[in-house]
Amino acid sequence: MSGSLVIAGLGPGAEALVTPEVSAALAEATDVVGYVPYVERVAPRPGLVRHGSDNREEIRRAEHALQMATDGHRVVVVSSGDPGVFAMAAALFEAVEQGDAAWRDLDIRVLPGVSAMLAASARAGAPLGHDFCCINLSDNLKPWSLIEKRLRLAAEADFAMAFYNPRSKSRPEGFVRTLEILRQSCEPERLIVFARAVSTPDEHIRVTTLAEATPEMADMRTLVIVGSSQTRRIERDGAALVYTPRSVS
Repeated sequence: MSGSLVIAGLGPGAEALVTPEVSAALAEATDVVGYVPYVERVAPRPGLVRHGSDNREEIRRAEHALQMATDGHRVVVVSSGDPGVFAMAAALFEAVEQGDAAWRDLDIRVLPGVSAMLAASARAGAPLGHDFCCINLSDNLKPWSLIEKRLRLAAEADFAMAFYNPRSKSRPEGFVRTLEILRQSCEPERLIVFARAVSTPDEHIRVTTLAEATPEMADMRTLVIVGSSQTRRIERDGAALVYTPRSVS
């Protein structure tokens, strides 16, 4: 087979956070595949076909990309952030496992990107500086009962936590319940970072406490970081610095 398939992360938004490796793959691509807003981040040029699709068509999108690569195209499947974090890498490998046996012989590479949680953590300081976990609060692909179980156990284990997809218009009650669960296990002074649209012109970073947090502080463009009991805030002129020490007191 002469085709190839790259699964690439475009980072959180800023062009400067797209890695040189990903930029090189896009420069060589004949086809770019992905969710419409992410595909539109790739500049059009002669010889490049952009294939945008709906956010809930991941497996169909993966199958389309695999078939084009089988037919000899140089395909790049794009995700925001890192493609292996709640994104297209896992969906594509699911399609490979369940699909045409010939797809297993393709040249497939995964190119990492700057994830939203790492970009948000860097903006705030280093709230993920010690042990942490990452939870997707969307119940589109898993039951809410599982999300609730993981929230309780993560809080009990005193992890710092990064939350993706905290609150959408169609399911605003999920983040309401998330805050309720955290308040059952964590002290009111627990620090929370609401990082919206990091690295874009719409970026807004808010640092507050669990007691003061409200559901309206989050939307689908917000990455939420909940500190552990060890997480600290350094007040200074300008934005405060939030960090979690590498050692446990």
